Amino acid sequence: MKMEEKADNILEMAILEMGRMRKGGTFCPSEVVRWMYPQDWRFFMDDVKEVMMKLYREGKITVFQKNNPVDIHSIPKGPVRIKLK
Repeated sequence: MKMEEKADNILEMAILEMGRMRKGGTFCPSEVVRWMYPQDWRFFMDDVKEVMMKLYREGKITVFQKNNPVDIHSIPKGPVRIKLK
């Protein structure tokens, strides 16, 4: 397994774990990377958004922007919220 794949798997697990901890509530992808990488979280924002959309396409989470589900085929610009299915 390549280093990039391992990082993606770690981010997947972190997104799903935060969803479980929120017990049905929503959260921002930045909360995931702040939890994992408090000093350098901004560096990981593009990565967490890509992994977030992968999980969305797999039907494991829903991604909302302004209370509406986002387009499953593109990475949204601006603030979004994640909810575990």
